[in-house]
Amino acid sequence: MKLAKSLFLGSVAGLAAVAGAQAADLPAKKAAAVEYVRVCSTYGAGFFYIPGTETCLRVGGRVRAEFRYVEPLDRSQDAIGFRTRGRLNIDARTATAYGLLRTFVRFEMTRDTGVYGFSATTANVDQAFIQFGGLTAGRTVSFYDNSDLPTGHFGTLRFSDAPTVNVFAYTFSFGNGFSATLAAEEGRFAGTFLGNRQVTTNGVVSIVPNTLFNEAGQTYPDLVGNVKYAGTWGSAQLSGALHQLRSDDLVAVGPGAFDYPDSELGWSVSFQGSLNLPSLAAGDALWFAASYADGALGYLGFGSSATVGSLNVSIADAVVGIDGDIETGTGWSLAGGLRHYWTPTIRQNVFGSYARVEYGNDLIRGFLPGSVINASAFDFDEWRAGTNVIWSPVSGLDLGVEVLYANVDPRGPDPVGSDNDVWEGRLRVQRDF
Repeated sequence: MKLAKSLFLGSVAGLAAVAGAQAADLPAKKAAAVEYVRVCSTYGAGFFYIPGTETCLRVGGRVRAEFRYVEPLDRSQDAIGFRTRGRLNIDARTATAYGLLRTFVRFEMTRDTGVYGFSATTANVDQAFIQFGGLTAGRTVSFYDNSDLPTGHFGTLRFSDAPTVNVFAYTFSFGNGFSATLAAEEGRFAGTFLGNRQVTTNGVVSIVPNTLFNEAGQTYPDLVGNVKYAGTWGSAQLSGALHQLRSDDLVAVGPGAFDYPDSELGWSVSFQGSLNLPSLAAGDALWFAASYADGALGYLGFGSSATVGSLNVSIADAVVGIDGDIETGTGWSLAGGLRHYWTPTIRQNVFGSYARVEYGNDLIRGFLPGSVINASAFDFDEWRAGTNVIWSPVSGLDLGVEVLYANVDPRGPDPVGSDNDVWEGRLRVQRDF
């Protein structure tokens, strides 16, 4: 039996050895290598390498909830409103032999009610641009503005407050914080042409005041340039813009003769700067913006109107006079503010602006009846001032409250009993990640 058992075990061992040798001759399937996500520290916190590439990616965003109160004129008007906004940022960067290749996309979705204006949820491509070396193409903050200003206000101030525009631009970097940019940007308009139409009926000439004129299409974009310095002490930027003005309405140029007004060129210049104040407290800063515009009032932060209290001021880059010529509106604004940290987590912003708009022409000005008193393109001054306090208990979370006062003073006929000032307040909760 011992002999039989030994022969059996030996046979099994032999078969196992032969099978193992044959298996070694067969092709083996190797496990796929695990590719881990690597941190990319080249461009700051939050970036990681897209697996299999040398491109660094950062995904971030923001959620904002805001409540606003504005003094109502009567019982028919809302005094309160809510705004909820969600934002998603995607930032991809790759180092190349020609310099940095960057692609940035920012999507926003907003839901407004009440004093913000009732609307369905709106989607917005706030920014979407490509940077390659000095080239910037797409939608981004206007190069007319200094995007490094530590503004911190919730409500509206009268200066060009970093709006996003479609742009093709090239930036020349000179080193040591100095740069210059030339850009072709989408047109920035303030309202529609206003004017006085000369009408002849049965041989009788009459003037129809405060008539809307249609703006003609642009034949070239707004041309923008800046010179900028950004350093440890703060930043300073001098900017300029050229803006085309064209009317699409025929005006009388003689008995029975009509023609289009000659096109005009509007322009604007601005200086915007900031100064860090670490001697007061870490993070403290002062900012200032001074701007002048002639036929380009959109660069002062104006749209088609400025509504304060019961006064709704119609604003236009230009007016068409009785003589049929385009006459540009002019204006200037001063804005500034101070940011102070009372503690590392509690900060306060104090800010304000002053703007003045003038129309040096023979436009007949007046007020039209309605629930809101309208004034067509008259000269006016506007004051805005406010403050807010923001608590950031954890990084990226802001809990803030703001109060803002605004006043419009028309330099001309003022309707009796009109209320030209207003108070408003805001409560904001915001998380950035």
